[in-house]
Amino acid sequence: MQRIMFVCHGNICRSPMAEFILKDLVNKCGRNDEFFIASSATSDEEIWNGIGNPIYPPAQTELKRHGITNASHRATQLRAEMYGQFDLFVCMDNMNVRNAQRILGGDHDNKICKLMDFTSRPGNVSDPWYSGDFRTAYNDILEGCEGLLKNL
Repeated sequence: MQRIMFVCHGNICRSPMAEFILKDLVNKCGRNDEFFIASSATSDEEIWNGIGNPIYPPAQTELKRHGITNASHRATQLRAEMYGQFDLFVCMDNMNVRNAQRILGGDHDNKICKLMDFTSRPGNVSDPWYSGDFRTAYNDILEGCEGLLKNL
């Protein structure tokens, strides 16, 4: 079983979008039993008294526009012990990679990568928190998840 952790700053926009997009793709191709898919944050900004915030409403709306549900998600923070529990840590941008490496204590098994590296246009996933453009973020994430799935 492939264990994949998507990572972004707050775990309320890009990484949960990636989690639920990949879960949808895996479900549609009948490969659910091959994957465990989750997401987490490099910060604790969206976690209060141990309880994470839900997916940011515009991100939820964009997922719903594509028939993807995500009602039960709550932000969680990446922790060092997760390095041994997952096969791949798929980050949304360069800062997420740096912070994931710091939190996880390095990357001696080369498990940390960026989602857009699985596309023909490597780089960062557009950050809708700053741009307000959840459609572009969705399209970037979908393209990355399709590439990731083909690679696996």
